[in-house]
Amino acid sequence: MSDEVQPGRVRIRLDLSYDGSGFHGWAKQAGGKRTVQGEIEDALRTVTRSKETYELTVAGRTDAGVHARGQVAHVDLPAEVWAEHREKLLKRLAGRLSKDVRVWRLTEAPDGFDARFSAIWRRYAYRVTDDPGGVDPLLRGHVLWHDWPLDVDTMNEAARALLGEHDFAAYCKRREGATTIRTLQELSLVRGGDGVITATVRADAFCHNMVRSLIGALLFVGDGHRGPRWPGEVLAAGVRDSAVHVVRPHGLTLEEVGYPADELLAARNKEARNKRSLPSAAGCETC
Repeated sequence: MSDEVQPGRVRIRLDLSYDGSGFHGWAKQAGGKRTVQGEIEDALRTVTRSKETYELTVAGRTDAGVHARGQVAHVDLPAEVWAEHREKLLKRLAGRLSKDVRVWRLTEAPDGFDARFSAIWRRYAYRVTDDPGGVDPLLRGHVLWHDWPLDVDTMNEAARALLGEHDFAAYCKRREGATTIRTLQELSLVRGGDGVITATVRADAFCHNMVRSLIGALLFVGDGHRGPRWPGEVLAAGVRDSAVHVVRPHGLTLEEVGYPADELLAARNKEARNKRSLPSAAGCETC
């Protein structure tokens, strides 16, 4: 299990952020595509002058084009490497990494910490504007333009039916052997003074394309193409609806990852790995 630190190693927590525009997502890929994980692992190997690549485990595996302000990862380093480089490692990484990815903190993780499985929630923000003139050029890489007027109150009304623990199969891209049961803790939208609408989406975990699909459904409600009950009806049907569009990734940012108190980390780690099901559903593994 990834929460078991091997003898002679030290688990290090990384707090980081990145602009996802130039990356093919978080996870390393074959074929030399540029990814956040690959970039940081290469930099870490270089600045520690190591032959070994130290693999990162991340809280949220973001897709291509998705940004992160509050991403969390961990890496297990040999104790002697950490002892030698800990004082200057952060600054050396800053000098080695490209300017679209930054590591802000490197700290020894408490016992039982796992960046992925110890998390109790992830909070994303999706930003969209319906300004008839389009998106502010300075924000174009982080805000979606929707060319129909949006009613935020109606979108919030529709969002309330999606809160709680459900099988979100209708809003997820299925993966073999992975559950689509999630607890959606918050889904709310606010229009700022600049006209940009920010949707806050927080859950214990997310399945593939879930946030972008939820936003796609709410946009259809907000511009009047569907009524406010429609997203809840799609959820209850439990199957993909061709009218639910997966919105473009650049409007999405992972803002923050939440963890329990240190003494509860190990228990949460174990709980997150357990099979998960709704009362009327068969058990399936956590993804």
